Amino acid sequence: MNPYFPGVVVRSSASAPSVEELRLPEIGPGQVRVRVRAAGVCHSDLSMINGTLQPPHPLVLGHEAAGEVVEAGEHVTRVAAGDHVVLNWQPACRECWFCTHGQPWLCSTSSGVAALENGITMDGDPVFVGLGLGAFAEQVVAPANAVIRVPADLDFELAALLGCGVLTGTGAVRNTARVQPGETVVVIGLGGVGLSVVAAARAAGAASVIAVDVSDAKKALAEAAGATDFLVSSDNLSKEIRTRTSRLGADHAFECVGRSATIRAAWRATRRGGQVTVVGMGANDDMVSLSALDIFSSARTLRSSVYGSSDPDVEIPLLAADVLDGKLSLDHLITDRITLADVPAAFDRMARGEGARSVVVL
Repeated sequence: MNPYFPGVVVRSSASAPSVEELRLPEIGPGQVRVRVRAAGVCHSDLSMINGTLQPPHPLVLGHEAAGEVVEAGEHVTRVAAGDHVVLNWQPACRECWFCTHGQPWLCSTSSGVAALENGITMDGDPVFVGLGLGAFAEQVVAPANAVIRVPADLDFELAALLGCGVLTGTGAVRNTARVQPGETVVVIGLGGVGLSVVAAARAAGAASVIAVDVSDAKKALAEAAGATDFLVSSDNLSKEIRTRTSRLGADHAFECVGRSATIRAAWRATRRGGQVTVVGMGANDDMVSLSALDIFSSARTLRSSVYGSSDPDVEIPLLAADVLDGKLSLDHLITDRITLADVPAAFDRMARGEGARSVVVL
């Protein structure tokens, strides 16, 4: 085995991502080594280089990925060499209070872990791996509970999307908001997650799904995902939404950007008694201000959806089966297929609001 492999690394908070040579450690008990075959460029990766999150450095980026198990360590029984797997960036410990009370997506062991060390080195020094994975690399070493087996006939590029964007968006609709047939839905922010929310809302039977973005270029993507209406965000957004929802506002609004301004926009777009679900991850110092009287009189519910309020061990195999059965189409989500060297350009496109998902193909 060649112990050296390329990966996309950010050396410091002031440096740009670049492809560097990394050295993989020997795997230990309870660990697996995975050959990454595809990895999606997610907004959480961008948050680690634009200051929204402040992880330690040097840092290997990437967490939305799929690949093939190369080697399984001692005591690993859930996967074996040759298995196709999706990586799980927030694996449940199954022992903490949240895991034992039916909320593994809030696992106290893995929640809030922006990066950790797992033995990978660069120039002889340890490096951190983003969200415990560092999947913008040819190989990763991960704990066995961070890999989920999927059918071998599922395309790696599509499988990768299940590990974050699709599970997050679909789960927000199915598990957190529990959208019902005939309800009206607004989705603000049409990246990979937002488009997955659009598709899931339509699949849930929503009567109308109003997709909102700052760029008119997202209209075709929104329609491909199943949106019934498309609006470019403006100061009159809540008024425009009310004209499309019998002057009431939507039953549900999903905020998929992670900014206080768009959270307030989602709040104003929702009817009295409606639900606002925050899916986007924002900055610690970006404060949301709402009127105390408005909170009382509107009777709206404001909540977040962490990782789709899902148990990935259960739901990723189900989503994989839906893709293979033709019940769930993901082709519209991939707008760019790239190499590791192209990741910085993919971040630039994401920052400009262009496209849906760029997928690194390895």
